[in-house]
Amino acid sequence: MRIESIKKILILGAGTMGQQIGFVCALHGYDVVIYDISETMLATAEKYIRKSTGTMGLYGAFTPQEYESAVKRIQYTSNPKEAADGVDLVNESVPEDPGLKGQIFSQFNALCPPDTIFTTNTSSLVPSMFAQATGRPDKFCALHFHVVNMTKIVDVMPHPGTSSETLETVIEFAKRIGQIPIALSSEHYGYVYNHMLMSLLDSALSIASRGVATVEDIDRSWMGVMNTAIGPFGIMDSIGLMTSYKITDFWANVKKDKKAMANAAFIKQYVDQGKLGIKTGEGFYSYPNPSYAHPAFISSNV
Repeated sequence: MRIESIKKILILGAGTMGQQIGFVCALHGYDVVIYDISETMLATAEKYIRKSTGTMGLYGAFTPQEYESAVKRIQYTSNPKEAADGVDLVNESVPEDPGLKGQIFSQFNALCPPDTIFTTNTSSLVPSMFAQATGRPDKFCALHFHVVNMTKIVDVMPHPGTSSETLETVIEFAKRIGQIPIALSSEHYGYVYNHMLMSLLDSALSIASRGVATVEDIDRSWMGVMNTAIGPFGIMDSIGLMTSYKITDFWANVKKDKKAMANAAFIKQYVDQGKLGIKTGEGFYSYPNPSYAHPAFISSNV
């Protein structure tokens, strides 16, 4: 499929990333359908998109009229057939489980038009892990977004069976929705930024899980030396602790790595208490006013 043929986008998963990706596509003139099996998630997504005008301003400059037009271009549904009708490009943002991703793509392969391009927003897996399950491996690659209202960087990563036409179209699509594509030539776990970031987060979790230093002091150390506004545990809160846990736990089990298992267990303590990060108001820190955002955080270890 050529870029000119892409008019309608299907977002699989109405979580934080699905909401952000869906909005930025609609803002740039595309018709968008957000699909989720949960009506509650869909209602939350619609509420966020319709009411978070202050946050939406971080996506770039646009007028109130453009915002209203974007909102009107987004539909929400839990009906798979309705979601797949006439879509040209699919982007998936479901939990980091290759089996689950493969299952969902297989389901929508039977429902979407034959020419529809499939993309995954996976943050830690590689597309070849479930490319065959898509039923259209030549029309499949990764299109990975970071926090959309903070950065325009996206990763475009093929698997060995991705066609050159698909790759070129996805790269051009990323540009047309105002993003800056980082095009990888081959599969690489964690893309570019996430590969570096995961090393940082793993190190921070290892220090905390072994009781070497507190969460606050680990962040304080990183922020104080690197002169950043946020540390590794604040970053995990922004990612979402459920996502951080699932990624850490998945690779711990794949690699049978005891250190990684301890890291996963450390995050799980918070997940089990419902402390999932910014979206629930509490994770490693409490929101909307986390202690790391206070001017005295670096200078005080109390």
